[in-house]
Amino acid sequence: MVKLLVAAAACAILTGAPAAAQTVAVTNAKLVIGDGSAPIDGGTVVVRDGRVVAAGRGVAVPAGVPVVDAGGRWVTPGIFAGFTRMGIVEVDGVSETNDAAAGGSPFNAALDVAPAVNPKTSAIILNRAEGVTRAVVAPEARGSIFGGQGAIIDLGADMDAVNKPRAFQFMEYGENGARAAGGSRPAAYALLKNALFEAQAYARNPASFIDRGKDALLTRADAQALVPVVGGQVPLLVHVERASDILTVLGLKREMPGLRIVLVGAAEGWMVAPQIAAARVPVLASALADLPASFEQLAATQSNIGRLQAAGVTVGIGMIDDNDARQARLVKQYAGNLVALNKVPGASGLDWGQAFASISSKPAEAMGMGGEYGSLRPGRHGDIVMWDGDPLEIGTAATRVYIDGVQQPIETRQDKLKQRYFDPKEGALPKAYER
Repeated sequence: MVKLLVAAAACAILTGAPAAAQTVAVTNAKLVIGDGSAPIDGGTVVVRDGRVVAAGRGVAVPAGVPVVDAGGRWVTPGIFAGFTRMGIVEVDGVSETNDAAAGGSPFNAALDVAPAVNPKTSAIILNRAEGVTRAVVAPEARGSIFGGQGAIIDLGADMDAVNKPRAFQFMEYGENGARAAGGSRPAAYALLKNALFEAQAYARNPASFIDRGKDALLTRADAQALVPVVGGQVPLLVHVERASDILTVLGLKREMPGLRIVLVGAAEGWMVAPQIAAARVPVLASALADLPASFEQLAATQSNIGRLQAAGVTVGIGMIDDNDARQARLVKQYAGNLVALNKVPGASGLDWGQAFASISSKPAEAMGMGGEYGSLRPGRHGDIVMWDGDPLEIGTAATRVYIDGVQQPIETRQDKLKQRYFDPKEGALPKAYER
């Protein structure tokens, strides 16, 4: 029996099987709940079987729970990266390692990124070491306005990364959508409405859809993938930047109230912030869009997120078209910039608690998963990060990372290279370096 148990453990290690959710308490922390509230000195967070059971000042640690003394260090929920392409891209220009888009496929909305997520992609460990514990992973749209179905993943050191496959549908509107639809925004809007109506028709009578022939602009699989969108079961993430385009998308929601739209990018969102708030549509905004990178971003300002927040919009930080396959870790710096922005006359930023929430609870809430991830409220997954300083300061590093209460390895290839060459010894270097 002992031999069998040892063999099973070895097999789990070799295959990268996920570690079971664990129990731990972190005490004596400068504790950040992640819900927008201020940090709590002398805080404690207790995780049992992978879920938070209590967090705050004066929380008692149950008997038998392993305790980690934070020594007054900052302790926060793990970062929830609001929009990435992590795990599906290694090298952009090498097609064999890039599964973000499939321009040559007959399918678009039906494409599902989940089977392509590679937990051993180099970006996973790099971002985990920087405190990112969960991420929205979206496909790219190429050849259609629809990119396909995205996933929610964790960045744990195992082979079971996908927490929720087919968690949302991603599409392009604005300039990108116009190009994909035939050359204009009216073409993109007509294609979008037609696709949603086709999906409604499929939902009413799936058996008849296959016989529609040339009258159907969607494949059967694409129509089937859009049924949860028109039914409101999954969000529709729409990349849109221009204020007038945002209003067009909001108008679609009035026609189909069941749609759960999430705006992505939204560089000119501040111009129509009251309308976004009234429609109760969340935003995953680009935090550094302060210059017009395109004609649809002429009114871009770094005050965008602050103004959206002030108008009552649920807004988190996303990384679309901002090295989104590798650098989700930069959201810490972006959130810190929004805190500093409050010191600029005439600018609108966020206070510290709001800024951290924009990279933790707010993206999770935008995806309809605020009850699972993004904060240290009771019932949420036990994703905890301990830092050696203020996590929104650029020089701060994560010292411990937990996902579902399980401590994760955070040594990166860069760390190993630093150690190799920091104090090289004769004979310790690879053969190529002996000359």
